[in-house]
Amino acid sequence: MSTAGSTGVLPPVDAAFLVSHPAPLVALVGGAGLFPYGPGTLGALVGIPLGLALQMAPAVVALALVAAAFAFGVWACGVTAMRSGVHDHPAIVFDETWAMAAVIAFSPPGLRAVVVGFLAFRFFDIVKPWPIGHIDQNVAAGFGIMLDDAVAAVFALALVVGLSRLGWL
Repeated sequence: MSTAGSTGVLPPVDAAFLVSHPAPLVALVGGAGLFPYGPGTLGALVGIPLGLALQMAPAVVALALVAAAFAFGVWACGVTAMRSGVHDHPAIVFDETWAMAAVIAFSPPGLRAVVVGFLAFRFFDIVKPWPIGHIDQNVAAGFGIMLDDAVAAVFALALVVGLSRLGWL
């Protein structure tokens, strides 16, 4: 999927765009996506306290909320991508926020798990090993925006749980 227009310049996504429709307000996580340096990293950081709150919920409730937020993100990110004219504009960070919250929600408790989960998720989200990169390039619309981060979250969570079971966290 293309991430820039034919000129290579991203269309303007700014505060006016943020409040132009409910979907960008969600997809840009209330403005976190407008941060000029590493908006995806900031979006992921926003997900940490959400994930910590989900850790306190019964697993079935956390799973239901994560699933509902995924569906909501498909809508918000898809509408926002369409309105911006870019498949996955860098300002769209709900996918990172959601994915990081999901990683933390199902990780073992503790600061080490949070740090390793964050670093692992950002690694998989940025490097995009197979199949993450394949999904990023070939799955369209809001579902594609959310799905590549969902797979990166599964990889990160598997690493955290594996390290925990080995006694390294």
